[in-house]
Amino acid sequence: MESLNVAELIERLGSEEDAVRKMAVFKLQTNIGDPSFADVFISEGGLTKLRYLTLHASGNTLAYSLTSLSRLLEVDKGWEYVNQDLVERVVELVVTHPLVNILRGAMSILVAVVSHPHTSSTKATQPDSFGFAALKPAIGIYPQFLEMLVSRLSSADHALCANALQLINSLMREAITNDSEADWPKFIKRLQDLGVIKAVYALMQSTALQDLAHPILEFQGLEKVLLRKWRNVPLEMHKSDHRRALKCLHLASKPEPVSEQFENGDDSSNSKHRPDKWRRLGFESETPKWEFEDTGYLGMMDLTNYVRKHEDSYQKILLEQSTRPWEDRCPIARASLAVTALLYEHFEVEKSDPDDAKGYLALESRSGFDRVFKPLLLQWPRLHVAGLQAFIRLWKATGAKREDFSKIADLVRVLIEVTVGPASRTKDLKEVEDEMEGYQLSDLRKTQMEFLELTYEGTWGHHLRQVKDELNHEAVQFVKEQRIRCLLQGAWFPNGLGYKAEAGPVTKQDLKRSVPSSYRFVRLSHNRRYLHYADFDSQSSEEPELEALNEKIDLSTVSSVVSNVSTSSPSSSTSTLTPSPSQPTSSTKITIHSYQYQSSLPSPVDTRTNSGGKTLKSHSSHSRKEITLLTLYPQSHSLASEWLDGLLMLLNQQPITKETSKLIQLVSNYGLKIRLLNVRFDDPSFLGEEPEIPSREGLDEDYYYDVFGGA
Repeated sequence: MESLNVAELIERLGSEEDAVRKMAVFKLQTNIGDPSFADVFISEGGLTKLRYLTLHASGNTLAYSLTSLSRLLEVDKGWEYVNQDLVERVVELVVTHPLVNILRGAMSILVAVVSHPHTSSTKATQPDSFGFAALKPAIGIYPQFLEMLVSRLSSADHALCANALQLINSLMREAITNDSEADWPKFIKRLQDLGVIKAVYALMQSTALQDLAHPILEFQGLEKVLLRKWRNVPLEMHKSDHRRALKCLHLASKPEPVSEQFENGDDSSNSKHRPDKWRRLGFESETPKWEFEDTGYLGMMDLTNYVRKHEDSYQKILLEQSTRPWEDRCPIARASLAVTALLYEHFEVEKSDPDDAKGYLALESRSGFDRVFKPLLLQWPRLHVAGLQAFIRLWKATGAKREDFSKIADLVRVLIEVTVGPASRTKDLKEVEDEMEGYQLSDLRKTQMEFLELTYEGTWGHHLRQVKDELNHEAVQFVKEQRIRCLLQGAWFPNGLGYKAEAGPVTKQDLKRSVPSSYRFVRLSHNRRYLHYADFDSQSSEEPELEALNEKIDLSTVSSVVSNVSTSSPSSSTSTLTPSPSQPTSSTKITIHSYQYQSSLPSPVDTRTNSGGKTLKSHSSHSRKEITLLTLYPQSHSLASEWLDGLLMLLNQQPITKETSKLIQLVSNYGLKIRLLNVRFDDPSFLGEEPEIPSREGLDEDYYYDVFGGA
């Protein structure tokens, strides 16, 4: 401010030469944003000359004047010179002037005027000086103002687009906040009819987000405000537009000719119409007004939009449903309201706050635009139609009945989450609609179960982890006992492989027809300390007794159990079947090892003294050699898994086969589900009296308790 003489600058603003005025106002626009400079400028009487230039100048002088005035208003100064003549002049420029630099400043001034807060003093003295009311007289003179404003959204100049959208946001917010209940819907509808949704949707999917981020995000927030406001408008029969919308639903269904009295607001049971007039359309009762309590007039708008744009489909579905039993019919109206509620929940409409849009965006990086911007929110009507059609399709695919309505609604919720939720900012709406239409029921149910598990994990994660660890330990002990019992039961194993003695040359088929030379039966002793076995010439139908097995292995001497058993089950699920004679005998083997100390050689000895003073001697590790005690050839993957993991777990080692791991997981999961259900008669959550236990009087030992009353 020291380098610029304010008095001289103001004098130049009133010069007769346009070039002098242009240079002066050019310098002014770069300095007037400083509040201290603005105070001096106003005190020296410069605002009068600036206002004069705004009203009468042209070309670049006018552009610089508009920019200077808008920046002065941004620092909340100079409002006393803003009157109807100035507003009308600026509106005229927006409508008629083609130059971008003039339009930018003009729109910035209008944004400031519309957004300027109402104070008690201005309300008393100048009630129509600010807000949307200040523009209404000028818009009356230039009715094409809104149309021109929306058309500026397609301008190649990003700054002009931003200013135009910012002005639209200000007008929308002002109308929603201060206009009457009858006026603001008309203004919003007029903007939508002019194509503002289509224009902003294109901007949101463009590459110009960096320059337009703030006004676009604010517009997105205002769309949520509108949805919330429409939802909070109750459906009231005394309002002609509400009554007319409800009547259109009935007439569009092509009902049989009846006497209409609903036009007069009479929807009682005494009306002369068919008894299922509204239930035929999918309402729960003949008083549809109460079914709009959760969605308000927003639900009516979505339903009427579907009926208006898809009238043929609407009539076809109603005709098709009318041929089915009442319980099997898909309630179209209820389904539409359910989809509206699901979209409302998905987009978190209740959490919107356009005033915090800029602050929220400041926390986001450029890479976070896809997460912040939701172009599909602007396509609410088409998403609703796609959701409703998906609801009807799923109803038919599942053969649902009336009591299954909530289950189908849950499926549609999942469908919206997996199609609309992850959609990128630039994804075309038609692709999303096609995905919703083509999503298979089986895939949807699988995804639903995954979401359910994530919900449990998110809600009860800490507790579930503790329970899972406990149940996994119990499952391991359970499967360990099962595997050991397989060893206690015993099993037959081939003892060696040979080939049939036949005359002639050996062929590939002969090699494949390998047969065991003898059989070995192996069984674990009852005390689980010894493994008994014996060899037999043939495999008998009866299992040998433990006393008949003359060989045994002390399991305390076993050093390791190794095998070539695969850790994963074969691709074909036939591991539990015994191979047929035509199939090659399995080459899988399990080998049991033990250490043998080499007594013939002097072995190094480690000498240590215990606490009692006795000398302890132990052979060093390099003085012992691992030898094979027993080799088993299991004939199936299932048998190999049972014996390999059974022996390992008997030796307190971890199981290694996939079959055992799957069994442990299966038992653990079932235990978790049973624990979550927590079905016990002594549980306090069970209300009512305990079940009566019948008396045993007059009964013999052949009886049972019919606890659940199933008999």
